[in-house]
Amino acid sequence: MPRPTARVLALLELLQSGGVRTVAELADRLDVDERTVRRYVDHLLDLDVPVESVRGRYGGYRLAPGYRMPPLMLSDDEALAVLLGLVAGRRAGLMAGTASETAAAKIRRVLPARLGGRLDAVLGSLAFTTPEGQPVTPDAAVLLTLADAVTHHRPVSIRYTAADGRHSERTLHPYGLVAHSGRWYVTGADAAIGEDRTFRLDRIAGARTLPGSFDPPADVDPAQRVLTGIATAPHRHEVTVRIQGTAAQIHDRLPASVAVVAEAEDWSRVDLRVERLDWLPGVLAALDLPFVVERPDELRELVAGLAERLLRSARAPATPP
Repeated sequence: MPRPTARVLALLELLQSGGVRTVAELADRLDVDERTVRRYVDHLLDLDVPVESVRGRYGGYRLAPGYRMPPLMLSDDEALAVLLGLVAGRRAGLMAGTASETAAAKIRRVLPARLGGRLDAVLGSLAFTTPEGQPVTPDAAVLLTLADAVTHHRPVSIRYTAADGRHSERTLHPYGLVAHSGRWYVTGADAAIGEDRTFRLDRIAGARTLPGSFDPPADVDPAQRVLTGIATAPHRHEVTVRIQGTAAQIHDRLPASVAVVAEAEDWSRVDLRVERLDWLPGVLAALDLPFVVERPDELRELVAGLAERLLRSARAPATPP
């Protein structure tokens, strides 16, 4: 059973998260009765922590506005979770290496020596099976401005550089932010053309909130819009395959960022846009589902070539010459 001191600190953390917490809610979270909650509040008041009592139907306790908390206090599990999150985020390319390293150093400095040494041991003995991602993190000011616009449905003006180097300034009604394969994206409606667009945040040089507001679609799914946008981006080859299987079975080998699947009762239509075709025959074979290539003819030839090589290997003698 946690000691009373640990529960008092847990109460402080709950109040620090903001808003008014009812006595019943605090009692449930701390696994004590309401009388004990009031005693813990008195302990915080004795420590000069300004806990305010809010009366009324939805009353309870809250911290006084503007109160600055004492130095960071983390349990072993919390400190390990924060530091591992920073390491994983840096390796995935979702945060700049410098920012994650300085944040980890600040957390490390306020931890007790005993805990710091144990965390160093974990990080020092940890190995990864995948290479570290190349950071393509967006500017923090751009990310925060877009996040605020998404939350409050505000239009934004962005300065964007396309993949071919062209610069433009656009008015965007942002629906959501999406992190995918080490990059950040924002998806929304381009006000000038009235169509949905997806933009990479690392190509946005600046963003500013504009007056007014907009109503996003009720059923908007930002992640799916980004994946569909990536899958339908212009590429060298346009591929259409009919596969006897469900969308879930097909996406097991061909993710939504690569293939757009129109599921049917028997044969699903799969559309892809790719730069190269040589990898597709092996993936289609790995699905282990009946399929028919509708286009292009070059893919049919590659599939036939793979089938012939597999057949030769299957009929080859057990002992190689």
